[in-house]
Amino acid sequence: MNLSNSLEQELIRYNDLISSYANDPRIFVQRGMVYFKLAEINASIADFDMAEKLDPRLTPYLWQRGLSYYYAAKFAEGAKQFEVDLTVNFQDVEETVWRYLCIAQLQGVTKARQSLLEVKNDPRFVMRQIYDLYADRCSPDDLLKLGTDGNKHTKFYSHLYVGLYFEADNQVEKAKQHIMQAVGEKINDYMWHLAFVHQKLRGFN
Repeated sequence: MNLSNSLEQELIRYNDLISSYANDPRIFVQRGMVYFKLAEINASIADFDMAEKLDPRLTPYLWQRGLSYYYAAKFAEGAKQFEVDLTVNFQDVEETVWRYLCIAQLQGVTKARQSLLEVKNDPRFVMRQIYDLYADRCSPDDLLKLGTDGNKHTKFYSHLYVGLYFEADNQVEKAKQHIMQAVGEKINDYMWHLAFVHQKLRGFN
């Protein structure tokens, strides 16, 4: 079964679950993630919104909605979502970087870098290096060197965040190169699906 068919089967399963458990916000979050993987961005946001409506306590945990906002070009909403997320997960590099990416789309990379929130203790070494890239403390090549250690996850994340870094700086060809390399490093992770969706929505091939 190919990826698209597998995701369509997942969507059918969550549709069935929602018909029986229409007040369970967790199911809407899960279906929203499937919609995102299918590049149905507005449908994913609608499901995350419904989950929040059913349980407002979820708001600072809806990082998936922040990602969907980015691909819906709702950058102000995305930045706000990640800011709220960081109130409960303030040492997460990815939340911080995605806030940067949203601000960069709105106000440019200089402003985004100036407003980059400080993160010191993310336990993942590759994430600390990704943070250094966005904080202008290392180069894309420095980060990509980490991906030569044979660790597939490290290679994937290095290429993904270098690609996003170049997109923020309007270097489209470099962004394309690294996003496509990230997609080629398939891992069982929501962020791999994000790279795949990014490639699809940007028309990279």
